[in-house]
Amino acid sequence: MQYTDIGIDLGTASILVYIRGKGVVLKEPSVVAFDRDTDKIKAIGEDARLMLGRTPGNIVAVRPLRQGVISNYTVTEKMMKYFIQKALGKRTFRKPRISVCVPSGVTEVERKAVEDATLQAGARDVQIIEEPIAAAIGAGIDIGKPCGNMIVDIGGGTTDIAVISLGGTVESASIKIAGDDFDEAIMRFMRKQHNLMIGERTAEDIKIKVGSAYNSGHIENNSMEVRGRDLVTGLPSTVTVTSEETEIALKETTSPIVEAIHSLPEKTPPEPPADIADRGMALTRGGSMLRGLEDLIESKTGINTMTAEEPMTCVAIGTGKYVEFLAGYRNED
Repeated sequence: MQYTDIGIDLGTASILVYIRGKGVVLKEPSVVAFDRDTDKIKAIGEDARLMLGRTPGNIVAVRPLRQGVISNYTVTEKMMKYFIQKALGKRTFRKPRISVCVPSGVTEVERKAVEDATLQAGARDVQIIEEPIAAAIGAGIDIGKPCGNMIVDIGGGTTDIAVISLGGTVESASIKIAGDDFDEAIMRFMRKQHNLMIGERTAEDIKIKVGSAYNSGHIENNSMEVRGRDLVTGLPSTVTVTSEETEIALKETTSPIVEAIHSLPEKTPPEPPADIADRGMALTRGGSMLRGLEDLIESKTGINTMTAEEPMTCVAIGTGKYVEFLAGYRNED
């Protein structure tokens, strides 16, 4: 009987599961709701996300992963077990081989925590992969060639930037600013500018529907009505938010990402940056889908910037395909 190979994109905001031969079979928010009194889990995934900010005192909806690393080991283990079983169904009798991606800046202790949680969740064998390498494979880049490829992986908790050549990382940087920080910046802006208190889910809606990082002239200035609590009266209130306002709100979080991208080629040997100038860089993950971000990076760095075709799923696909890549790479030696 053949073993099942699984790739897991263990993201701060969402978890994606890739099964070899089937593709991405599951994508759910990495949120768990549990009862504090009984310590029993009430909901996992999308059901738990809907409870964020709306639960009674005894039920808590939490994200067990923060900035790409495990913040609650026990809950993460249970969440992974649930998602693995949901992805595989009841047909499997053998433990799967699982590849899991982690941010490039994690410590050995954090890496070991992910490995242990995956084994406890039902894996036979675990392979830990750095997110930029998985993102590059998933984006269709041949990382085995002797030329520099630049990847910017903007997730929920971390942004990973790497120059990859010959199947490995030449230089990398990981900063703890990403999609979740975009949401928090919007929440802060709404409090300061409109005296309106909004939650995480509303901030994310604003980011997705009208959010903009940079207007180069061809992005339409959209607007949407936002409901929240007026900080002056304490009553429900509605205000209109525009794309121009979100650009102001997001500047403090997009600027450090652009600076990190700008400084990375300076640390590498001279050949890879020359390749990057020819080939450009690829953006992946959910954070890269923010309108105008591609144009902002290109305008500040002068490097041709493209977003991967399927930015949300390419890390999960690359994680699953990494085992195949490794086998092929070793066979060539």
